[in-house]
Amino acid sequence: MLLDPRDGDFEDNAASPEQRSLFAIVGSLLVEISPAKLLFAWTVSLLLPGLLLGLAPLVASAWISSLSQQVLALSEVGAVLALVVIAALGWLGGRPLFQIAETNFWSLNALAVQPSYTFTREALGHLAELRWRTGATPASRIRLRRNCSIGAGMLLSAGAVLIAVLSWPASQWTATVNDLVLIHRLVVPTFANAVVLVSSYLAVASLAWSVADASMDQPADLAAFDATPLGGRCWRLAHLSDLHVVGERYGFRIESGTAGPRGNQRFHRVLARLAEIHGVDPLDHVLISGDMTDAGRPGEWAEFLDALAGHPELAARIIMLPGNHDVNVVDRANPARLDLPFSPGKRLRQMRTLSAIAAVQGDRVRVIDDSGKPSATLNQALAPYQDRIVQFAQHGGVRRAVAVRGLFDDQFPMILPPDRDGGLGIAILNSNAETHFSFTNALGLVSEAQTRRLEAAIRHFPTACWIIALHHHLMEYPMPVKTFAERIGTALINGSWFVRRLQKFSDRSVVMHGHRHIDWIGTCGASKIVSAPSPVMGAADDAVTYFYIHRMVVGPDRKLCLAQPERVEIAGS
Repeated sequence: MLLDPRDGDFEDNAASPEQRSLFAIVGSLLVEISPAKLLFAWTVSLLLPGLLLGLAPLVASAWISSLSQQVLALSEVGAVLALVVIAALGWLGGRPLFQIAETNFWSLNALAVQPSYTFTREALGHLAELRWRTGATPASRIRLRRNCSIGAGMLLSAGAVLIAVLSWPASQWTATVNDLVLIHRLVVPTFANAVVLVSSYLAVASLAWSVADASMDQPADLAAFDATPLGGRCWRLAHLSDLHVVGERYGFRIESGTAGPRGNQRFHRVLARLAEIHGVDPLDHVLISGDMTDAGRPGEWAEFLDALAGHPELAARIIMLPGNHDVNVVDRANPARLDLPFSPGKRLRQMRTLSAIAAVQGDRVRVIDDSGKPSATLNQALAPYQDRIVQFAQHGGVRRAVAVRGLFDDQFPMILPPDRDGGLGIAILNSNAETHFSFTNALGLVSEAQTRRLEAAIRHFPTACWIIALHHHLMEYPMPVKTFAERIGTALINGSWFVRRLQKFSDRSVVMHGHRHIDWIGTCGASKIVSAPSPVMGAADDAVTYFYIHRMVVGPDRKLCLAQPERVEIAGS
């Protein structure tokens, strides 16, 4: 055959960072992206939040001015009554205004400020590693990371101060009611206010982040696995990640393109090997830390669930969580594809993922209520929304998408509770940042609200030990990388903050994740971190891949010990 379709071609490599350079993909992106859709998305995501943020001080000052004039114009009882009425109206109207300003402030922060600091820090680190690639030691890498953190903070802070100073003459911080009527005169001051506020925040926050990053414990390779205490309770957990199931028999994955495996044969071999191991020495859990599918398509989920159906004993032990390929890839063949912020596409991918998670573990995991207690099972929590989800999936539409808005995020963290005091629980997080762009699909973020619920759930079981499972790696680990693209847009944007929040539970928890397909086990402070290799990705059909079965033991001191794992190899075809 002149062209064997089973071997694929260059179309399968269109969005593959392993087959094309980052600059080549960006070039294609700039040519193919829809300018109208991009302009609209920027307006909704950046210009509108900036407008509301910059307008807030003008509206607040106008209201305060009006209030003071009304009080001065009245006297005695009338003044008191007017003051009460105006204060009540201000409380009802001012509170939503404050909430809108706060929400849009953090929207701008997540879109521009945090990524700017992360980008600068990793760029400095990458340039330094290129300069001193040989002879690097673990201690020198720790010093380098700390120096890059301080350098990034100083550079960003200086640049932000300069921008704020240049924007200050055009800003305006007070207004009257009459000024608000002539809104066209406030357009320039409003955006100048937004620039000054965000720049001022960036100047302070970047320094604060840099000092916090430099002063915290840095990630390091695990010095040694724990000795297993005698008589302690033991759990065996198989850790899989990044299976990237495709919907076609000879389909290729986004990331590896034609250099990677075709179809799902290797995934079937992984399940068969697991079933064989389980038959000899039963497993307690099988954790799949995200990217079950390559692009969250219905055919991919169908292939994944059909494969699990052939191994019911394994399926009964599987715990899985969403990865960026499950929810954030807009178009697997076109990195320039953009979803609008209110597009139903993102919501549909979330509902597919949530439905698959519920089908696998919905009767075993529980969602967390506002007090931090595990309440209903996932299936029970989703039951009232079943009709809405089905109607949305069948008919689409913005209105039906709004009806299920927030449903996905509200289920996380979900937990597999410990079976008894001193048992092992699994906390399942969603670490995918809110993104509507295929090119930025890999961004990671663990929200403050989700972290707060996680902490409350762990406190609810004071004697339990925990596996804290998420998809994204927490930060860049102490290992050399070949390309700058490997460092950017992949780790958690707020990873160092999240690690600090986990320190209080470090003696009785292990963090497990996937995302980068990296085989790494290490520590950050007292926290143990396990990064899973992919048993599917990163190898051609005839190559050997592997995964690990981890053994965790709780000793008399109630600490969770991580023993030497068992490496399981999967032969090529």
